[in-house]
Amino acid sequence: MTIGGWICMLCAVGCVTSLFLWCCYKVITTSDAAETQEVVEIADGSERVSEEMAGSARA
Repeated sequence: MTIGGWICMLCAVGCVTSLFLWCCYKVITTSDAAETQEVVEIADGSERVSEEMAGSARA
């Protein structure tokens, strides 16, 4: 392999390793992440369909 190939490979491996270590650090040092996250309700539209059906039944 050429010198350019070695440099490219070492940079790529170094970046992936750095990202992995940073992620591990964040997971370990963030203790109350579950308490600070907000709950998001997913609307599936079933309430709207029920209201539309109820409205059409009245008419």
